[in-house]
Amino acid sequence: MGRRARLGLMLCLAALWAGGLAAADEEGNQDESLESKTLSAEDQVKDHSTGTRVVAGQIFLESGKSDSPSKDEENFHSQEEEKENSLEELNSLEMSNLLNQDLEEAEIQSPVLTAIGGTADGEPCHFPFLFMEKEYEECTADGREDGRLWCATTYDYKKDQKWGFCETEEQSNKRRQMQEAEDVYQTGMKILNESSKKAQKKEAYQYLLKAADMNHTKAMEKVSYALLFGDYLKQNIQSSKELFEKLTEEGSPKGQMALGFLYASGLGVNSSQAKALVYYTFGALGGNLIAHMILGYRYWAGIGVLQSCESALTHYRLVANHVASDISLTGGTVVQRIRLADEVENPGMASGMLEEDLIQYYQFLAEKGDVQAQVGLGQLHLHGGRGVEQNHQRAFEYFNQAAYAGNSHAMAFLGKMYSEGSDVVPQSNETALQYFKKAADMGNPVGQSGLGMAYLYGRGVPVNYELALKYFQKAAEQGWVDGQLQLGSMYYNGIGVKRDYKQALKYFNLASQGGHILAFYNLAQMHATGTGVMQSCHTAVELFKNVCERGRWSERLMTAYNSYKDGDSNSAVVQYLLLAEQGYEVAQSNAAFILDQKAGIVGENETYPRALLHWNRAASQGYTVARIKLGDYHFYGFGTDVDYETAFIHYRLAAEQQHSAQAMFNLGYMHEKGLGIKQDIHLAKRFYDMAAEASPDAQVPVFLALCKLGVIYSLQYVREINIREVFSHIDMDQLLGPEWDLYLMTIIALLLGTIIAYRQRQHQAIPRPAGLRPAVPQQEPPPEHQPPQ
Repeated sequence: MGRRARLGLMLCLAALWAGGLAAADEEGNQDESLESKTLSAEDQVKDHSTGTRVVAGQIFLESGKSDSPSKDEENFHSQEEEKENSLEELNSLEMSNLLNQDLEEAEIQSPVLTAIGGTADGEPCHFPFLFMEKEYEECTADGREDGRLWCATTYDYKKDQKWGFCETEEQSNKRRQMQEAEDVYQTGMKILNESSKKAQKKEAYQYLLKAADMNHTKAMEKVSYALLFGDYLKQNIQSSKELFEKLTEEGSPKGQMALGFLYASGLGVNSSQAKALVYYTFGALGGNLIAHMILGYRYWAGIGVLQSCESALTHYRLVANHVASDISLTGGTVVQRIRLADEVENPGMASGMLEEDLIQYYQFLAEKGDVQAQVGLGQLHLHGGRGVEQNHQRAFEYFNQAAYAGNSHAMAFLGKMYSEGSDVVPQSNETALQYFKKAADMGNPVGQSGLGMAYLYGRGVPVNYELALKYFQKAAEQGWVDGQLQLGSMYYNGIGVKRDYKQALKYFNLASQGGHILAFYNLAQMHATGTGVMQSCHTAVELFKNVCERGRWSERLMTAYNSYKDGDSNSAVVQYLLLAEQGYEVAQSNAAFILDQKAGIVGENETYPRALLHWNRAASQGYTVARIKLGDYHFYGFGTDVDYETAFIHYRLAAEQQHSAQAMFNLGYMHEKGLGIKQDIHLAKRFYDMAAEASPDAQVPVFLALCKLGVIYSLQYVREINIREVFSHIDMDQLLGPEWDLYLMTIIALLLGTIIAYRQRQHQAIPRPAGLRPAVPQQEPPPEHQPPQ
């Protein structure tokens, strides 16, 4: 075992010495493994300015038709060769001797298969051997009902009848058990991949659970993640942790990455960033792309490690190469970034999601023959997003209906689908070319770009760079991103035109403004190598990070959002926490938002500190609401001590960098009260006014705050003024003249006389009310006035 360990260590050192990172996860899933076509780390880091081609995001070595390199470039490459030669001279002999020695020892130690039991116990198996007129190069179970493997110890079994088992009974039982587990796993995966109904997916996971109980590695990986996120199984962090630990012991990169996540987020274990870093590193060495992405973000932001742009570039570039290689002609995955905080603050604001009623309305219009609705629904189902799942069958049907009605956009997208090929649409260059030509003749930029691709790569037509350039230019002039991207690639590589890095940079920038993933990728390569632009590690990392965040794992953003909408905040927060570890700013803010609402999966005393951590990470990536939240947490003491000075700093950053009206209002309040800063009513008014100017929504609260500020200012002025001292400083002779007292007495006398006269006139003029007159008793008339009786 010691020699094997030594051999493994030496092989690892050799791989690191060469600068390569091996891709060992054989499952081939894009979201968590590397494929053999991924470039080595050495190829990723070296300068691609000459001798390479960037076409649709891929880097190809030139065969010899490139322009002659400049002297600077030759010097650069000669220096690199000298470094490599010196490195080899110093170390190659020692390394090769050690490796050869260990490899020889490994060959000597390779076990010779010996027969167990039978008629030739202890004798070596003979390969090949002849049995039933068939040669066998390995052990077989043919001829046995129990399925146990055996071999012959001589060439001709029939002649010599010498044989023995290749495995013990225990090994045989274990092998059959694993075969049974594999069959159960494949049954579950078939149901899972072929069904879209939730009930059927739950049934599939029951098969996977059974296979996991039989120690099937891939089934355990599937089940452990399902238990972690609550996908079709009841969420159980503790059970998932136990499975991840078991997988880690078996060397599973997925298990190592997930265990690192648990330690980083403190789910089911005590939080430990050091352990998280160790498990992430092992997962990355095993080829796990998510682990690489997490390490890239940690080195970029300096989380648990020393900040290193170069290390971040290495990890992000590795993942970006894989993401870019998976981008098809129809485009990449649509990433729907929905902020929960914004939805709550602005319920009327569109989240980008299409309501089910609206989708049904568009479907009704499409059925009635509305061409625009057919094209729109076709694009939605082709790319997915906005709450609509990717469905090529439905996309093909809608495009067919619109194309039959003569819509050029639908024809062009049908050309794309035929050019790319899928389970629904068979790949056909001829059919694609027909649709592209029809659309291009109608002036459609998508069709023009598709026709340019056909001439560029010779798909159904002879290669013609001039025609390709012509059609790409037409598409680019109409603002179509694919045309801009391919035009940039042609200028970058000098295909059909003279090589021009400035023109390439121009068109890549235009395509990146349209959100094309490969445009970001190509720009990142140019900034990383300093080709056509000033070399900038920071810019390259940001661009590569953007590419990495468009990988297929970004689909979990929508899964987490749907879980939250369905009321399962525990499942949502775990998914957002994993995406937050990968560096998604929207996931960081959403995880903090859910934790802020006291998520049940985290202890009550831990919610605010963890929310504070993720608000801080989101704020460092430029999210304004997160910066204001940081100020609020320090102002009120949520998850930390009350610290007005730190709160003031965060509010000021939000006000200065993002011009936040809320931050300006808070700064005005802190100046008014003297919290974390010297009290200053004038500065308070200034910030209140700035808040009102920054947002119309702030005008009402600002008006009320200014009214209160005016009252406070008046009271403060009266409180501070000294009446006696004020009058002692007034010189009346100078102010009103030497006879000011006579003037004052006259004015007072006139005022007094006026008041007296006014009151007398008022008293005479106002009659008494009728109801207040005194009652006069009625008297009987005198006798003489009485009528005669």
